[in-house]
Amino acid sequence: MATAPIEPPQRLVSALGGDPEGPVRAWLAALPELVQQRLDSWELTLDRVHAPGGSSSLVAFVRQQDGTPAALKFPVPGRAAAQEAAALRVWDGWGAVRLLRSDEASGALLLERLQGSVSLRSLPEAKALLEAAGTVRRLWVAPPAGHPFATVAERVAADAERLRAAGDSAGAGPLVDEALELGRSLPAGAAEEFVLHGAFRQGKVLAGERAPWLAVGPAPLVGERAYDLARLVLDRFEDLLAGSGAAAVARRRVAKLADSLDVDRERLRDWTLYRAVRAGVRESVSGDRRRGESLLEFAAYV
Repeated sequence: MATAPIEPPQRLVSALGGDPEGPVRAWLAALPELVQQRLDSWELTLDRVHAPGGSSSLVAFVRQQDGTPAALKFPVPGRAAAQEAAALRVWDGWGAVRLLRSDEASGALLLERLQGSVSLRSLPEAKALLEAAGTVRRLWVAPPAGHPFATVAERVAADAERLRAAGDSAGAGPLVDEALELGRSLPAGAAEEFVLHGAFRQGKVLAGERAPWLAVGPAPLVGERAYDLARLVLDRFEDLLAGSGAAAVARRRVAKLADSLDVDRERLRDWTLYRAVRAGVRESVSGDRRRGESLLEFAAYV
């Protein structure tokens, strides 16, 4: 039982509190009560709320009735929360954090506790990429029958109109045109489909006790591996751009990751360009124009 009021971290409040009348704002206001209800129902003892935490979920460090540490997560309500639980069930701890319990009504997930402050980003870049490749390889499993996950093709199609409109605002016309064409052609050419993490990067891989490194926070999809790996190519892109010979280094990174995981180099290059343009346009439109321009610069290099 908690002995002190439960307060959502300020980062979460700042990220979600912009619409005072919206359902997400209502969820945010009800969050302390929702957390307390899960603590009581699952007989958990609150250690502390993780801070500064993330911008799309609240995570509380708790202890189960037998004293075993765990993490209680409340993602922002919606389809994504249910799909995260479904993906964790598919992996069942293989390469990813283990799901201990879930509550469909509140979206709460009880997870094994990892070292939240220690991610692959704490390692030197070469070592981090090696460990990340070994982790993501474990996640690529055949999609189960009747799975609830969207496909990469569906995700790309849903993003197309927004990407086109936002690209005009960001002044990234030629790159956006290339990305849109790749979004139309790449899904049809995929030879195999796997369950993908969907948002895999170094910061999504945390240190654990059961295994050295385990993935967290999936946004699962079904599609080809190159789509997942493309997000990893973008990791620490700012450091790459700051060095000399950025274009050659970017291409070497694509080749190295593709070869280490037996992924087609050209398809990885194409998906990297697509995801870099998509992220760059989104950042530019949302207000971080400098980061957006850097992502578009990276896209032009691969």
